[in-house]
Amino acid sequence: MNGNVRSVELLINGQWGPASTGNTMTTTSAAGQPVARVAAAGIDDVDRAVAAAAEAAGEWGSASPARRREVLERAATVLSERSAGIAELMSREMGAAAGWCHFNVHVAVGMFKEAAAQTYSMVGEVIPSDVPGLTALGVRQPAGVTVGIAPWNAPLILGVRAVAMPLAYGNPVILKASEQTPGTQAEIARALHDAGVPAGVIGLITNAPDDAPRIVERLVAHPDVRRVNFTGSTRVGRIIGELAGKHLKRVVLELGGKAPLLVLRDAPLDDAVAAAAFGAFMNQGQICMSTERIVAATEILDEFSRKLADHAASLTVGDPADPGTQIGPMVHAQAADHVEALIEDAVGLGAEILTGGKRDGLFVQPTVLRGVTSKMRIYHEESFGPVASIIEADSEDSAVDIANDTPYGLSSAIFSSDVAHALELAKRIRSGICHINGATVHDEPQMPFGGVGDSGFGRFGSRAALEEFTELRWITLQAGSRHYPI
Repeated sequence: MNGNVRSVELLINGQWGPASTGNTMTTTSAAGQPVARVAAAGIDDVDRAVAAAAEAAGEWGSASPARRREVLERAATVLSERSAGIAELMSREMGAAAGWCHFNVHVAVGMFKEAAAQTYSMVGEVIPSDVPGLTALGVRQPAGVTVGIAPWNAPLILGVRAVAMPLAYGNPVILKASEQTPGTQAEIARALHDAGVPAGVIGLITNAPDDAPRIVERLVAHPDVRRVNFTGSTRVGRIIGELAGKHLKRVVLELGGKAPLLVLRDAPLDDAVAAAAFGAFMNQGQICMSTERIVAATEILDEFSRKLADHAASLTVGDPADPGTQIGPMVHAQAADHVEALIEDAVGLGAEILTGGKRDGLFVQPTVLRGVTSKMRIYHEESFGPVASIIEADSEDSAVDIANDTPYGLSSAIFSSDVAHALELAKRIRSGICHINGATVHDEPQMPFGGVGDSGFGRFGSRAALEEFTELRWITLQAGSRHYPI
């Protein structure tokens, strides 16, 4: 292995080291070049990480808000200082264009800063009691050891999201990194470690792909783990949800999506085209919020379709290391195969390719399909690729019905010049998120982020996360004597 291949170790009890078995795996770039030699954890390593986190729970949970804020702010600074190297590593691990990698660092830094700002938000309340002299309190306390399981497609944003707010609320966290981007996500744990988090408060588990099921099962089932959060596919989310239910663990699941973007007849078309292109093609469409279905009114269908196709055709496809590249390779061959199969199925059933539709290895050209119907796989299946599917709607009611014609319900968007009317339509769309005159791809650290249906449940994001990662306790104080009936 050459000097560019880095070593990624486990972080357990404040110490970096190999897996207890000595097992490793090697990750490779889209071009097939080795990127990292990664420790492949076993069950003993999971148990050691959980034991260290449980030991640290008391110290971190009782640390002052100022102390937790200091560590999180420092972690934000460290991550920012290392941004160039981390972005380059992320690009190598997942094939993302430079713009997406630097955007990941930017948002991840903001998430740490927002978490730091929320350390003082664990407020309780005084609840009126009918008992004379009784003061009743609702008190928030840390939930305990938390496991965060993060995916590869936005490894810094989603990796930091998995740990930042739980840490802010006093929980020790074990981050289980993606098998695709372990080096990138190790830098999250490294930033926190170097920022001075106490030993055991942040742990990192990396593993070989074949070992993932048993590693995840042990993390979820371990009796000292009290919270689990997972971002990833609906298929795996169901497994984790079942495991968590079996072991009575509370879980936050942010899963797949099939986000609709409704373009009404009075929509500002140039704005809608820009948002649709960004939502469909950013990071090759490999985002849970990606615009998967564009539901366009009959009256504007021709003009919108032409403009979107022109925009898509203008995007630069190429080497992700080139700063001018806007569309890079798919993450691996299976992902490209899936997108190619969906396009072929749609065309075979009558869809028209307005632009793109071609594949060269891992590169899939930004594709605009018109005439997509419910007969086609791409109408129903999450493509997770650079494909914009245009579906015609002959009325607003039909547009809403199409938007809701999916088991998913993460993000959505509506474009209209009548914002008040669009707000009423937004209330009828079954999704955790709806943006009026904005793209389906949008996130901010302080917002309640999550979906409904097959897109999961629970919410990330500042105050919404307070409900997920703390326990609400009822504590009473009796002044004077109290009369009891027996």
